[in-house]
Amino acid sequence: MDFKLHFDHYNINVADRERSLKFYAEALGLHEVGHINAPDGSFTITYLGDDTTGFRLEITCLRDHPQPYDLGEGETHLALRLAPGQDYDALLAYHKKMGVVCFENPSMGIYFIEDPDGYWIELLRPKDTK
Repeated sequence: MDFKLHFDHYNINVADRERSLKFYAEALGLHEVGHINAPDGSFTITYLGDDTTGFRLEITCLRDHPQPYDLGEGETHLALRLAPGQDYDALLAYHKKMGVVCFENPSMGIYFIEDPDGYWIELLRPKDTK
């Protein structure tokens, strides 16, 4: 199949949100461009951007994760968005046929595929559809 994908965001989990905001601002010039706080306080998601590419780094801070992160936990993911005009449902059907779809959330318009090493990759609808 011939689908055009665009990078959307990359997620990492962090132990200390403020420390991470400081680091990414100083080391890479990234700054907060939005955030989501869980109503129950269980997590904060912060989006970092560069004002140039539109790509965002998403940092998630989980309240109930006191131990350091083991990068093998599978908490990070790469996200790709279909280009405008591309058929999300056809791509989802194609990935289902391949047997690689590991999670779907139709209400959010996303699904994940799993690569041979167990990494999850998020696929998002084009921005021109809901």
